[in-house]
Amino acid sequence: MRTWIAALHACVLAGCASAPAVSPSASGGGTEPGLVQPTQLTFPDRFAKAGEAYFDPSGRRIVFQAIEWKAPGEPESEHYAMYVADVGRGAAGQSAFSLSNIRRVSPRGSANTCGWFHPTDSNRLLFCSTLGPPGNAPAPGYQRDGRTYRWSFPPEMRVVELDLRKDGTDPANLKVLAGDGKAYTAESSLTRDGRTLLFTSLRDGNGELYVKDLATGKETRLTSAPGYDGGPFFSPDESRVIWRGDRAENNLLQLYAGRVLRDADGRIVGLADERPLTADEHVNWAPFFTPDGRAAVFASSRVSHRNYEVFVVPVPPANCPMPEPRRVTEAEGADLLPVVSPDGRWLMWTSQRGEGRTSQLWIAALADDSPVRAAAAASGSGPASKP
Repeated sequence: MRTWIAALHACVLAGCASAPAVSPSASGGGTEPGLVQPTQLTFPDRFAKAGEAYFDPSGRRIVFQAIEWKAPGEPESEHYAMYVADVGRGAAGQSAFSLSNIRRVSPRGSANTCGWFHPTDSNRLLFCSTLGPPGNAPAPGYQRDGRTYRWSFPPEMRVVELDLRKDGTDPANLKVLAGDGKAYTAESSLTRDGRTLLFTSLRDGNGELYVKDLATGKETRLTSAPGYDGGPFFSPDESRVIWRGDRAENNLLQLYAGRVLRDADGRIVGLADERPLTADEHVNWAPFFTPDGRAAVFASSRVSHRNYEVFVVPVPPANCPMPEPRRVTEAEGADLLPVVSPDGRWLMWTSQRGEGRTSQLWIAALADDSPVRAAAAASGSGPASKP
């Protein structure tokens, strides 16, 4: 697989502790339409950088990746560790959101990414880990020319599960669900019954999408197009999958969606009606469905490769024209890796808009006139997925 490269990173539907700082104006003098009181959740006093957060099914906890400081100006590691925390609303007169009970759940020295809460058991957490320090050999990765950020694909990375009642810093408490430590296996999530694991692996050369029936152990490859496919998520009703890909092999990423195929027993056996949701000269990545399944938020370089912003796009079926994305964030500094809370009320993302321009977690309430809500409404009379 050739080395990749990432900058810091409309049709009608037919039928991944400190006091919070509030951004009074995230766009530096104006407003961000549809975002109510953007609030910083993690801070550079503890974390050199933090990002890629996901909610649990209740919307009251998050899992995220971060690098803590070992000493002033000295990061603990070059690799991300995984953390869980409670997220809540502030009291009257305080900032709108805050984190509490921040806890590290991954082995020290390991590289980690892509956390995901089990949908039916609040004590189980999935994430992807090398379990120990990654090897020194050069690993495949993605990095756009002239940029300092490199998204690495260490072959030791595999999907693991942790019982949160145990100490996740002890590798013995991590159960491997997918991957053998010989090829990058990550970017995972689960069906809502917890039976089917959706993930990305480089085992066949390029990144491809796979599912694994956790009851039987059977794995099925879903994609076979040239180039990398990765970062997949099910729609809330599990009828579709959305992902990012470099199928043109031009060092850009586009968004794709496909319809899930099942056998007579309901097991996932493939994808059909694969189609692009973007096709342009930009990097479009980290798509994540809204709770109604009608739209997806994502990050894009369409404003600038030096200032990524969050966009939202309707997700139409295969027989509709390509939809038009709408911009959600408007701020100096990259805005990346967006997710919408299970109840559809909050947007959480990774941003460099704060003091010092380090990557940290931010959250905001979605107003009624948010572009995120408007994109879902643009789906018209088409069927909505149910949260």
